[in-house]
Amino acid sequence: MCGIVGYVGDKKAAPILYDGLKKLEYRGYDSSGIAVNDGFKIDIVKKKGKLDQLEGSLKKNTNGGTVGIGHTRWATHGKPSDLNSHPHCDCSKDFVVVHNGIIENFQKIKKRLKESGHNFKSETDTEVIAHLIEDNYDNNLLKALKATVNELDGSYSLTILSKYEPDKIFVVRKDSPLIIGVGEKENYIASDIPAFLSKTKDFYILEDNELAVVSSGKIEIYNDSLDLIKKELYHVDWDPEMAEKQGYEHYMLKEINEQPDAVRRLMSKRVTPGGINLDELNLDSEFLKNLKQIHIVACGTAYHSGLIGKYLMEELLNIHIEVDVASEYRYRNVLIKEDDLVIVVSQSGETSDTLASLRMAKKHGAKILAFTNSRGSSIAREADHVLLLKAGLEISVASTKAYLNMVVAFYIFSLYLAEKQNKIETKRLNKLSNDLIRLPDLLEQVIKDSESLMKERAKQYVKKQNAFFIGRHTDYTLALEGALKLKEISYIHAEAYPAGELKHGTLALIEKGVPVVALGTRKFIFEKTLSNITEIKARGGDVTAIVYKGAEGIEKVVDHVIYIPQIDDLFGGVLAAIPLQLLAYNTAYLKGCDIDQPRNLAKSVTVE
Repeated sequence: MCGIVGYVGDKKAAPILYDGLKKLEYRGYDSSGIAVNDGFKIDIVKKKGKLDQLEGSLKKNTNGGTVGIGHTRWATHGKPSDLNSHPHCDCSKDFVVVHNGIIENFQKIKKRLKESGHNFKSETDTEVIAHLIEDNYDNNLLKALKATVNELDGSYSLTILSKYEPDKIFVVRKDSPLIIGVGEKENYIASDIPAFLSKTKDFYILEDNELAVVSSGKIEIYNDSLDLIKKELYHVDWDPEMAEKQGYEHYMLKEINEQPDAVRRLMSKRVTPGGINLDELNLDSEFLKNLKQIHIVACGTAYHSGLIGKYLMEELLNIHIEVDVASEYRYRNVLIKEDDLVIVVSQSGETSDTLASLRMAKKHGAKILAFTNSRGSSIAREADHVLLLKAGLEISVASTKAYLNMVVAFYIFSLYLAEKQNKIETKRLNKLSNDLIRLPDLLEQVIKDSESLMKERAKQYVKKQNAFFIGRHTDYTLALEGALKLKEISYIHAEAYPAGELKHGTLALIEKGVPVVALGTRKFIFEKTLSNITEIKARGGDVTAIVYKGAEGIEKVVDHVIYIPQIDDLFGGVLAAIPLQLLAYNTAYLKGCDIDQPRNLAKSVTVE
């Protein structure tokens, strides 16, 4: 949520900052702003709306300074407006701040500062930070910044300009990501790597309560006691082209088409015809052999992948699996034991509720395994063991390739654990491993086969206000993800239900023409799902079924059929995810929605 950029070097800062913010648009925002310091004054330009609104004002109202900071804001305190946009400054404009996160005690601080003579212009929590720095400043900005954050309750990553040290940018983080990119006679600051991936592949990743002073030729990083520390430089192996659309109209469509390669990367050296190799996790064999309970904790799409993991592990391992939404898990009286495994799932590795759940589980002594797409993220650093998703850079807010890699990661780990616990025969393991290896090629086939079909189906959905998704077993978890994709980017109300639950209330909503997607990839329970489909058809529902090629008689029962290739019954859901993504994409496209940046949503949710 929100985006921070900073630049200090020998080039004009404003265009570099603007370009960096463009690269962070996927994080979600409703306003933007840039501040540039030329050594004499700090110019601030900020606008409500998209970055295009800011661009014209930048050329007219910013100096040619080579030091600056920028921000895209997602409103938390105060409505979207020019005044509430970042950057914010103190009374004399000596200190200018951009901020990601939430200051929980800002009202108390604001009241005190107003009583002592400070004048406030905005409704935001962030503005108190600039005034507090002004109040604490005594010819040492680093100490003033440290004194300031000592008074703050909440989460923050802060980037500060000052007229007193015009050639430097000061930064600090707590519970909100911040990185420093290293260049040649220039350095960069950002909330995420894509902002400056075209400029550098070497970054320092700040940890909680670390502060830094950044100039064009030097980066000084301090711990919470203001002692200078040395940090390891993190080299990113992403290609800058990953941050571009490469001819696709939207990032989401590009990322849907990248899924076969993403799955190949995930499985490389981990899945072989002879089985599963996850020695990289360094999980103790005795611990795995005796494991009796697993908690899976995540948010949104990642939570849906965890639900598939639950079904898989219960089916293969016959042990207790608990799946929770992280924002609920962290406040429950969860019965965690020291010999439990907690799997946390997060694409960014910075999801606030998931990170808090990780920390809570650690206090109870549980082992933590993270599925994440970001090697240097907070979750990756704090987990005991990490399974990197290797999905590559994902820009669109609506996750596709990261979700699919999360699902496949659960398949890989489930088979690995089944082998460790002697719950699967070698012949069965080898067959399933070979089917996993086939998945990327089959995914390519499904994308090709279903693209035009889902364009046609979207023409019907675009006219509707409601839609339903149904399935049983793992198909129900896919239904949840399909409904989420449709509503988050097309704004059509969509709900998912276990197919067997329809008769317990939901059938009251089925009438002539209501669109329903029915998933039927689990053969052992397909006949039951078919019975539920006939109940919908009897009430006039318009049913699209996603089933294996060769499903007998299905065309006589439903209105439309999307076929997926035959594969072991366990893996059908991976293939069925593709038509669901394409249905959502094409429906949103026909409605003219902002597909990559849907309203009110952000890619990385770093506030509670």
